[in-house]
Amino acid sequence: MGSRQELQSLEAGNEESCKEREGEEEELQRLLLPDPDSLPLSPPSAVESNFVSYFVADFMKPKHDQYIYRHANGLCVIGLAPTHIALTETAGVTAIDFNVGKSDRSEMKVTGKRKRNAQHFEANTALCKVSTNDTFYVVRCCVKGSLLEVNDRLIKQPELLNSSASREGYIAIMMPKPGDWDKIKSSLLSREEYMKLRGLAD
Repeated sequence: MGSRQELQSLEAGNEESCKEREGEEEELQRLLLPDPDSLPLSPPSAVESNFVSYFVADFMKPKHDQYIYRHANGLCVIGLAPTHIALTETAGVTAIDFNVGKSDRSEMKVTGKRKRNAQHFEANTALCKVSTNDTFYVVRCCVKGSLLEVNDRLIKQPELLNSSASREGYIAIMMPKPGDWDKIKSSLLSREEYMKLRGLAD
């Protein structure tokens, strides 16, 4: 009689232990495999993960749309937004020239942690000229700050502006002072505001 009760107790204990394990496995699965309905349709890009996207529309001239990707450390990547007039022309950009103003931006060499030799520019300072088959357009800094580098790869591969303007085809990297950034930030568009303004689907 006693052995039967012990057997039943053992079976009950095993059943309870199995339920606990199942519960733990379900919890682990929930943590490792989130609800598919809550996942985005596509994984975020490196830009979306590491930068906050801002846009400026019609900067100084109609259809001169540019992006500013700002990193948490304050660095700002500057480039042509998808709706920039140069990218909407049939053949797109055919050449880029960093020799604007009084200096060739591509010959600037910034060194050390203190970014020695960095030039300080205003938001309306020219960064480069991008050429199409018919004309050229001036691309500007968009933010006041130090110019740390330009993407001189574009000199030999201007087609990157047509195929990957938001990544490999970026124009330059700027470092604005926190105070200057705070002044301009309110005038910039978020990605959602930019997409809505230009009637683009996300």
